[in-house]
Amino acid sequence: MKNRARLSLRVPAPPTRPGDAPDFSGVKLSGAGDVERPDIDASPRDMSELAFKLIRVLDDKGQALGAWNPKLDPETLRRALRHMLLTRAYDDRMYRAQRQGKTSFYMKCTGEEAVAIAAAYAMDRDDMCFPSYRQQGLLIARGYPLVQMMNQVYSNARDPLKGRQLPIMYSSKEHGFFTISGNLGTQFPQAVGWAMASAYKGDDRIAASWVGDGTTAEGDFHHACNFASVYRAPVILNVVNNQWAISSFAGIAGGNESTFASRGIGYGLPALRVDGNDFLAVYAATQWAAERARSNLGATLIEHYTYRAEGHSTSDDPSRYRPSDDAKAWPLGDPIERLKVHLIAIGEWSEDQQQAAHAEAVEQVKVANKEAEAVGTLGHGELPSIKTMFEDVFKDMPEHLRRQRQQMGV
Repeated sequence: MKNRARLSLRVPAPPTRPGDAPDFSGVKLSGAGDVERPDIDASPRDMSELAFKLIRVLDDKGQALGAWNPKLDPETLRRALRHMLLTRAYDDRMYRAQRQGKTSFYMKCTGEEAVAIAAAYAMDRDDMCFPSYRQQGLLIARGYPLVQMMNQVYSNARDPLKGRQLPIMYSSKEHGFFTISGNLGTQFPQAVGWAMASAYKGDDRIAASWVGDGTTAEGDFHHACNFASVYRAPVILNVVNNQWAISSFAGIAGGNESTFASRGIGYGLPALRVDGNDFLAVYAATQWAAERARSNLGATLIEHYTYRAEGHSTSDDPSRYRPSDDAKAWPLGDPIERLKVHLIAIGEWSEDQQQAAHAEAVEQVKVANKEAEAVGTLGHGELPSIKTMFEDVFKDMPEHLRRQRQQMGV
């Protein structure tokens, strides 16, 4: 017999399970303001350490520190805070609608509002976004009507996608929001291709895309990184590391071996790792990457370190795979609370204003929801016309489909 140890297979496991106390002792944080900010034309090789540090601007007292502080004016910060409050109020109302049987499915972005809204503020209005399903804040920050979002969730007669998409898979060309796909990862190479086309045409618009930590284990992620690097595509590739891919923790996708940002190093991409619950840090990192892209210096990979505060979707019960109070113990806190504390710390906000802004957001969502529900919800009210099933497929409708439509009398 061979005098060798028997082989064994390691299966990564999360540090805590249901019933355990939350344990984030393994989370290593850089101090607020401690991480250096390179010039936009810095070589990726010379800034590789940024893939392992964590860009933070806001400290525990709400003070903005360091070279990454974007020094935004108070009015911009107040507007951003209201957009985050509106996004959360919208999420809460749509979640209740699903529980009431008014829609089949919903996904919240609770705890991740800063990731999308800060990016929307840092990018130009006509830059193209290729989102995953937790970036509804992009639409809200860009002024897309709440009632239209709700019509899509309810799949009613005014659904702009005519009932053809799963609820929450929005699309708006006018608002630079590419159609969300349920096949995760496809948006990454699509964003790179769009950015390459923009550069090829001599345009001045850039693209950005978002995937979760689990999606980095899929081939589409690597294909996108390779093309973005080789062709210096003007694109921002965002990895939202919220620690969970449905019920699989980030370690299953390789998060225990290295940071997700570090995957950009092998492709020769500048890689940033940013506190995803710090609005100022996300804004600053996105602004840096956007300026680099517009200067024909290529793509940037950004890992947003955050936490999925609630379930993956309304079909998920996170209490079956993690401690129920995990989100409350997350060391980077709540993005809305942190921006509020910052505004109060600089004398530009108050608790009374916060309560009033929250009530205003809730009322705005309530009014929009009443209008959308009046049209129809799941199984009730007006539905998209049957004739729409024949539309938007062929430029010129084939004769056999024309006959079928006539037979149906639509």
